[in-house]
Amino acid sequence: MAEIAPFRGILFSPRAGAAERLLAPPYDVISEEERERLEAQDPHNVVRLILPRPAVGEPDASKYGVAAATLRDWITEGVLARDVRPAIYRYHQEFVAEGRRFLRKGFIARVRLRHFSEGVILPHERTLSGPKLDRLQLMRATRAHFSQIFGLYPDSARWSDRLFEPIEAGPPDIEARTPDGVTQRLFRLTDPEAIRALTSFMDARKVYIADGHHRYETMLVLRDELRAASPSAGSSVDYGVMFFCNMDDPGLVVLPTHRVLHGIAGFDRATLLERARPYFHVEERAIDAGLREALTAAAASGPAFVMLNPGSDRAAILRARADADLASLPSMPARPELRELDVTVLHNIVLESLLGVSRESQARQENLRYLKTWDAAVAERGAPGVQAVFLMNPTRVGQVKAVADVGEVMPQKSTFFYPKIASGLVMNPIITDEDVDRV
Repeated sequence: MAEIAPFRGILFSPRAGAAERLLAPPYDVISEEERERLEAQDPHNVVRLILPRPAVGEPDASKYGVAAATLRDWITEGVLARDVRPAIYRYHQEFVAEGRRFLRKGFIARVRLRHFSEGVILPHERTLSGPKLDRLQLMRATRAHFSQIFGLYPDSARWSDRLFEPIEAGPPDIEARTPDGVTQRLFRLTDPEAIRALTSFMDARKVYIADGHHRYETMLVLRDELRAASPSAGSSVDYGVMFFCNMDDPGLVVLPTHRVLHGIAGFDRATLLERARPYFHVEERAIDAGLREALTAAAASGPAFVMLNPGSDRAAILRARADADLASLPSMPARPELRELDVTVLHNIVLESLLGVSRESQARQENLRYLKTWDAAVAERGAPGVQAVFLMNPTRVGQVKAVADVGEVMPQKSTFFYPKIASGLVMNPIITDEDVDRV
């Protein structure tokens, strides 16, 4: 199954300064305003590697060469340094979500790249082609992975946690509080016996991608390009880098992503609700502090979501009818694992069947945009051009596993694993004539 290996990561050295000034969120959630703030925060912030700017007076494509030159310069200057000993990196994130404090634990390691069809590393969401090309060009130029794919693995007994207890008893090698309020801690596991035990344990497990589908597929493309130049099957080009989190970790938090609908010709709230009644129980109620709890309760008996509309002070809770033959609808998937998902029911019945928003249009986000927080989504119903806001429950981790195990994928933005992994903690070099480290 999953073949992992330690590696000699590239990390910021002490001479680079405080870690909180050097780390950044993942590239795909950084706004232009935050990008400028990170660049101003420190001349060595990792944003200059993950979101490089083109050379002055040069075309946009020159930015990838700029990133490669920046990486070389920082290594030469000692700002970045490669570890001497191979390690598996223990990673803690302490954070607050939904008013509660959590500690999410996992580890960072190399993993042998496998196509999804091999059934070892499995996706759970659809992807788009655009982001893949950008990341491929960056990886080609820099020959490095600057951040990790977020992967899940099963370990209900939490046996793997015990291997890290000795190093967790001491201080972390890196600790930083990032602007999102998350405390990031990194420890090095270098004990050969513990590493062998962990690699053996993972040999019997599948891995499920939680976040980073685009970058994983890009790693596969680059691996195939570089294999011809690799002298052995153990070359580092055959490996990507991943953050592995136990599905049963008590700090694993999945939040919902809410949908905002716009641009549908002839949209009418009353008409939509009437057409929805053969498939849903519709409960109208006030938009108040108890709405979220009401949605949670509704989902206990099947897929459910809330619809809000401009000009209406009423929320509509739509709960899938147990007596409705949803499987007979052409838009609904055949697999029951998908039909039980709130997001699948919303996308396939309401958006596609009732409103005529094709899957292609959904994928291009022509009539949809997404919001991460409940309060922002509720407030959005008053924004110009908004026709409806759909408030969602979070997708459960068990549902992610069930869908991936049967070879299916969910609609985009079905899961929001919180918080995101910080970029810049540890980087993985891709060296064609270097084999992966063994202990």
